[in-house]
Amino acid sequence: MGTRWPPVPSLFEPLTLGAVQTANRVLMAPLTRMRATAPGDVPNALMAEYYVQRASAGLLISEGTQVSPEGKGYMDTPGIHSAEQVEGWREVTDAVHDAGGLIAAQLWHVGRVSHESFHDGGLPVSASALPYRNRTTVRGEDGRPTRVSCPTPRALGLEEIPRVIEDYRRAAVNAREAGFDLVEIHGAHGYLLHQFLAADANQRTDEYGGSLQNRARLMLEVTDAVIDAWSADRVAIRISPVGSFNGTDDPEGAEAGLYVAGELGRRDLAFLHLSEPDWAGGPVLDDDYRQALRAAHPGPIVGAGNYDLEKANRLLEAGLIDAAAFGRTFIANPDLPRRLAEGLPLNPQRPESFYGGAAEGYVDYPAYA
Repeated sequence: MGTRWPPVPSLFEPLTLGAVQTANRVLMAPLTRMRATAPGDVPNALMAEYYVQRASAGLLISEGTQVSPEGKGYMDTPGIHSAEQVEGWREVTDAVHDAGGLIAAQLWHVGRVSHESFHDGGLPVSASALPYRNRTTVRGEDGRPTRVSCPTPRALGLEEIPRVIEDYRRAAVNAREAGFDLVEIHGAHGYLLHQFLAADANQRTDEYGGSLQNRARLMLEVTDAVIDAWSADRVAIRISPVGSFNGTDDPEGAEAGLYVAGELGRRDLAFLHLSEPDWAGGPVLDDDYRQALRAAHPGPIVGAGNYDLEKANRLLEAGLIDAAAFGRTFIANPDLPRRLAEGLPLNPQRPESFYGGAAEGYVDYPAYA
């Protein structure tokens, strides 16, 4: 048999993502773990240990990191808007780099997926003041995580939007100062930028509502501000156009995803990160949509969802993704690239310790002996 040309890439080959080259195409997806130090939501030594353990990933994408106090929606999640947070993240990134790894900061504003207890009794913000059904995690009276209903948010005023865009720009500046290799804008999972994009969450009548182009405006303006703060080859974005997430179920999501993929493609970003609905119990994304997304976006595409080695290899070989991001599997297997490459067994997951707590269920998963 002849050699296929161009050759099919392997999950274990290097890949250029903007300004960086990864050692492999096994990325660690952003994973909320709620271990930052309170008060102040400051990254700490335990978090550094966690990321260092997983530094053999082609790229570590940090847990969602709030760009402002307003952007917080869950207890003990880290921020990147204070000097103390930047210093804490610098300890994490230095340790990852010393271990030979690369790490991106995921820039996060949760919007309405929040609770008034995080905002001195004030309401969370969103595109529109619409009631919706969702819950978030706060600290209970016993100090442990507890789930509570999210209130109806207030709509961001038109005059407030430049401040939100500036929060993202400043977060990108801080991420660069903190030693991150890239930033990833969180535009997925029913958080603020997705709330503006989604037709079911956005009923504005100004230039940020109505048409798809208007609903996508904030996401694209934030992207441009982050690019201006660093450079396009240091910026990625995550989207979840299909599926229901955090009370957002956009009936026009598939079309919106293709539109923003095209607009983002013109900005020559490091990569587009596609979060697929099957990780949250939704349907498997069909290949026709993947092909349409590939046609719309000429840059690298990272797929994330309910990935295993078989799924990753199939989509890589079909040219529909350039890398795969693994989430819960990476929680339980700090040496996941090696395990996948050598066909080694995987550690069982312990979902009861995914969110909140200390070292148990966080840094005590063993590497393969």
